[in-house]
Amino acid sequence: MSVLPVSAGAGGRPLGEWNAAYAKVERYFYALQLRNKVVLGKLVLHVLDRAMERAAAEPNLTPTELAVEEMDRLIIKWFEEILGATPETKNMLPTRGRLALILADMPGRWQDQFLAPGPWPEEFVTAMREAYLRAGPEFQLARMDPRPLDLGPMGAIVELTQTRFLQVSVFSTWTLFILILIFIFIRTH
Repeated sequence: MSVLPVSAGAGGRPLGEWNAAYAKVERYFYALQLRNKVVLGKLVLHVLDRAMERAAAEPNLTPTELAVEEMDRLIIKWFEEILGATPETKNMLPTRGRLALILADMPGRWQDQFLAPGPWPEEFVTAMREAYLRAGPEFQLARMDPRPLDLGPMGAIVELTQTRFLQVSVFSTWTLFILILIFIFIRTH
């Protein structure tokens, strides 16, 4: 792992951009409930080191974009190794793997194993695989058609009141319109 030079950023990028990338990656890992500062710092620096290696070859991407891509690659590769992804489950691996982290209580029990190379403790692997299977069935798109609300007896009273009010207001409007026309006719003749 390399360390950022003090005077300039890696890949010809300003050091401020790398600091922003560091903050994004750190917040993401923190959102995954990694609270151990030593583990968190090592992981963030590892991700940034990989992003810096790509920085010179990919000048069109910001350090934050590079870091996020590297972070996703590392996490998905780690999930593949631990959970044994198959081609059928590979598209859901990132989502269900992250859910498995929480269900297996990885942040509470095995923070030091997150993104670590194997071999991992058998209890950890078993907990992750069981949580992955519990993470839920394949998601399916559902369609819900709106239905009118049944308000019971209160709905009937409101509807009757609205109907009567509508009738009275329409009648009043037309009566007023006719009276105005009569008034104009009388004033002009």
